[in-house]
Amino acid sequence: MAQEKFDLQKVHGSFERCLVGEEDVFIDAYLEAFKELYKFFSLMGTVFGFVSSDVKEKVEILEKLRKHQDHGEQFESIQKMMDYERDGNLLTKKDYVSGCRTLLRLHRGLDFIYLFLKRLGELETANANTCAVCQSSYNETLAQFHPWLIRKGAVMAMYAMPNRDHLLEKVCLDASTAIKLLPEMLAVARQVYDRTQALYTKYDLHGLP
Repeated sequence: MAQEKFDLQKVHGSFERCLVGEEDVFIDAYLEAFKELYKFFSLMGTVFGFVSSDVKEKVEILEKLRKHQDHGEQFESIQKMMDYERDGNLLTKKDYVSGCRTLLRLHRGLDFIYLFLKRLGELETANANTCAVCQSSYNETLAQFHPWLIRKGAVMAMYAMPNRDHLLEKVCLDASTAIKLLPEMLAVARQVYDRTQALYTKYDLHGLP
């Protein structure tokens, strides 16, 4: 059975629903966006294997926390989650899987996918090489948090990437629609990223191990 294609419109809608108040982010909508982004990574095959398995695992952890009958409501938004885990001294508790730590990994992944898709959209020709923009986007973001062996494998795998239009046709429902929608999706994704970044700065949680 063919794998379900990546729908940029769904990502856009989910990220729009993330924004609550002036500074908070809804976790349910955030996870919906990442489930769709997971399809993008998966459809790329081994090129993004180092990201897709990690994204799937982290989304499942957060969904489990969100559905917990005793404290699920504490994971409704990022700010509520941070207050709950900080005030309950859960961030350093052994045998506890921290939602803040888990979401930080997705947040770093969003930085990479945002930069890659932005540069992909800026390529001027259909047959433009996507390898260079993917490598530079990775090296400027996620690579900073990966050990040498993963970095080397990821950069090597990117040499096999197709040109811009072949890549979009491979992963998207409609490549031409995706190119048109990309700027709007990136704008709202940036808002979500910036809010999340600001919350991690406010709570001083960027350094979670």
